[in-house]
Amino acid sequence: MTTDSSALVLDGPWRHQLVPANGARFHVAVSGPDDRDAPVVVLLHGLLQFWWAWRHQLPVLGAAGYRVVAMDLRGAGSSDKPPQGYDVPTLTRDVAGVVRSLGAESAVVVGHGLGGDVAWSMPAYHPSLTDAVATFGAPHPLHTRAEPRATLTRAAARRLAYFQLPYLPERSLTRTDLVPRVMREWGADGWLDDHTAETYRRAARVPFAAHCSMEQARWVVRSGPRLDGRRYLAALRAAPAVPVLQVHGELDGCRPVRTAQAVGHVAASLGGGYQFERAAGVGHYVPEEAPEQVNELLLAWLAEVAPV
Repeated sequence: MTTDSSALVLDGPWRHQLVPANGARFHVAVSGPDDRDAPVVVLLHGLLQFWWAWRHQLPVLGAAGYRVVAMDLRGAGSSDKPPQGYDVPTLTRDVAGVVRSLGAESAVVVGHGLGGDVAWSMPAYHPSLTDAVATFGAPHPLHTRAEPRATLTRAAARRLAYFQLPYLPERSLTRTDLVPRVMREWGADGWLDDHTAETYRRAARVPFAAHCSMEQARWVVRSGPRLDGRRYLAALRAAPAVPVLQVHGELDGCRPVRTAQAVGHVAASLGGGYQFERAAGVGHYVPEEAPEQVNELLLAWLAEVAPV
């Protein structure tokens, strides 16, 4: 049974828009003042999710005076689902295009999971557009590429290996309960209620959405030894430092917290504006598992890097 993408345009204290960018059309949920002078905060969801992952942050950040944009990444939710372009450099161009189409010159970019990889990469590809970066459940890509085994739990490594197979993962995501199983494995016990599980199961049943999400996961693995992967890492190494907030759940079942914090040359490349926070009792889905804590952290950090 398929889901029409319009079913994911859910009502709430936000407004929905379709924005042209980078040769495609993107759905965004927007909160806060419709004022081009207000600081823009772009929220990027993780694997198997869509803009709704930020439902707890949208109204709070908007009420604080920020122009908040929760974006359906290419291939997810109600955004276009072209057959290609699921590499991180292309996804950064999508984000940059959305920011410019909304009439803004720059933004703070916040990402969760694989959306965090995109956020980390924004200063490398769009330095003048990226004011600051915040990530949740997302170690720096230079770290994960250098130590792939250490920065994945065994369960997550098995899942990621399965996602490399053709056809079978897409079939499992649309015809079985694989979506909620993955989310329960990676999150803290009891975080996933029935309504949230069903919402993400419906999102995976939008035509081509499951395949697009798998293509993003496949690029992360397959690009490693390829020229495009080496160019990506070179761009990250040359990225200018911007203020960074990195938050990681202590019970993350995908990326273990013990190897999440940027250290050594990675931390040095982030400059003096790097802040790392551990979220106690929280798994991989930090913005949904601990929304009040996340909102407090973001508001305090945003007041420093992008005051209203």
